[in-house]
Amino acid sequence: MRRLQEYERFKRAAEDMEELPRVDRDTFPASAELVERRVVKMLPTVTMQEMLVALRDVMARAEMFAHHQVQRERLSVRQRMSDVLGTLRTQSFVEFTQLFRPEEGRMGITVTFSAILELLREGLIEIVQAEQFAPIHVRAGSPRHVTLVVNNDLSEAGARTEQ
Repeated sequence: MRRLQEYERFKRAAEDMEELPRVDRDTFPASAELVERRVVKMLPTVTMQEMLVALRDVMARAEMFAHHQVQRERLSVRQRMSDVLGTLRTQSFVEFTQLFRPEEGRMGITVTFSAILELLREGLIEIVQAEQFAPIHVRAGSPRHVTLVVNNDLSEAGARTEQ
């Protein structure tokens, strides 16, 4: 009987010890090492989708001026390209939405947007954004290098703007 009582006591003690947390089974020793890290902030690229969202906002503002329009003028993409470049000569950065004139209505906004896309394609402007969901800005770019072919003779020349 005494042996059974002693066995039971040891068994209960073993079960109690089993319930205690064990290192490397239930708990893990922690160590922290402070490593100096350098965070490089990557500027987001402006996607066509973001430009179209900004264009939609400008179009919505233009709708407010649509009923004030009396007579429509023929608008030129080439002239609007010159206007955008002229604006960028006086200011280094221009907010994307400030290049549009809502009072011209949809036609004016469409012509301006086409002019911006054409200038972007030619490398004369750059579209930048400080961070995601921040306002989109336009700045002057550098024209792309173009090779001219004249009478089957290759000659190197910088990109030229038509005026």
